[in-house]
Amino acid sequence: MNKKQITVVAILIVVAIAFTLGLNAYYQKVNQQQALIAQSNLAAMERSDAPVFGASTAKVTIVEFIDPACETCKTFYPLVKTLVKENPGRIKSVIRYAPLHPGSDQVVKALEAARLQNLFWPALEALFNGQASWASHSGPDINNIWPLLQGAGVNVEQARKDMGSEKIDQALRRDMGDLATLKISKTPTFFVNGKPMPTFSFEALQQLVSDEMKVQYGKP
Repeated sequence: MNKKQITVVAILIVVAIAFTLGLNAYYQKVNQQQALIAQSNLAAMERSDAPVFGASTAKVTIVEFIDPACETCKTFYPLVKTLVKENPGRIKSVIRYAPLHPGSDQVVKALEAARLQNLFWPALEALFNGQASWASHSGPDINNIWPLLQGAGVNVEQARKDMGSEKIDQALRRDMGDLATLKISKTPTFFVNGKPMPTFSFEALQQLVSDEMKVQYGKP
């Protein structure tokens, strides 16, 4: 390798390092801003009537903003559920809607209709498990969600009627307003006791949960 080539390689390395440092600084700034927004708007994050998995008295709360059509949400869902199950009475998961994919608002309405029948969790799991049959980037095929919901025990005829209710419309409008307030633009987005993840990975979520467990219970 001649001197010219060495110089070019050195410049590329310096540029790469500068880019990485700049990117990390940017993500740190975004994370700090989101943390401030979250702490200032806790009511918009954890609504009292949102679906909860785990003991209501748990001191560590994982708030998940999900889109039923989101593949990453599907991947994270069982992992978070396992965290809650492995820490009974100490961790709970709260589901909030972020229907950012085209047409996902209709699927959210179907989930809320299932919730009126006390079948939210079976319905959510059925939709995640069968996601490939109805979800696409161009919009969901609503017709394909009904067999999945029926298999979860949902009275589909009643759910179709309830989807158009004012109660469900109001709940969805409120959630969309909360998304805007909290400046959430991607799914899934997680908060643990009001704190956002410093980086996006399941390991980062586990660490944040562990840190909060130490604060609340004196041990992870």
